[in-house]
Amino acid sequence: MTKQFQDRIEAGRLLAKRLKATYADRSDVLVLGLPRGGVPVAYEVAKVLHAPLDICIVRKLGVPGNKELAMGAIALGGIMVMNENLVKSLTICQKAIAKVVATEQQELERRDHLYRGTRPVPDLTHRTIIIIDDGIATGSTLKAALSTIKQQQPERIVVAVPVAPPQIRQELKREVDEVVCLLSPENFYAIGLWYNDFSPTTDAEVSNLLQQATSN
Repeated sequence: MTKQFQDRIEAGRLLAKRLKATYADRSDVLVLGLPRGGVPVAYEVAKVLHAPLDICIVRKLGVPGNKELAMGAIALGGIMVMNENLVKSLTICQKAIAKVVATEQQELERRDHLYRGTRPVPDLTHRTIIIIDDGIATGSTLKAALSTIKQQQPERIVVAVPVAPPQIRQELKREVDEVVCLLSPENFYAIGLWYNDFSPTTDAEVSNLLQQATSN
């Protein structure tokens, strides 16, 4: 299998090329990265578009005993999106779900405090929002982010990702104004397979990129 992206930086630059003609140098555009891995991608896009960068903090709800498999996701403001079919098929009880939610809620609040600090939450009303992650697997995390964003009534929502399965890509097209996806392989398997370097993004990297974007 040929790796398509060297790392998240290259993926971000390739995404930016696709977005530049339509969204560069516009005062209404705001780029939102999903921490952690989406932020390095979003940083490169925001830099090329000359647009401000911020974050939309969402936490995946991993299946008990298999954290990488998402049964849902939560976002700030009490947003929760669940994959009901998966929960039913794995017969996950409500008590187990509640335990995972409580743990991830704590992490959600920790990250918000750590990354945002004293910076105000941006106003999304009437703006063009470009929401970015380093890839989409099940879509649960992104859908939770979209629920949060839609509550604030932006003018336009664009999902931009380096890689996503065809089915998820089609689902998202029904939920947002535009989907920009560089790669949509039938045999998807996992996001990391499409990167040479998919090492974890750290809290420090996220904070540094947000500071750099603010000072640019």
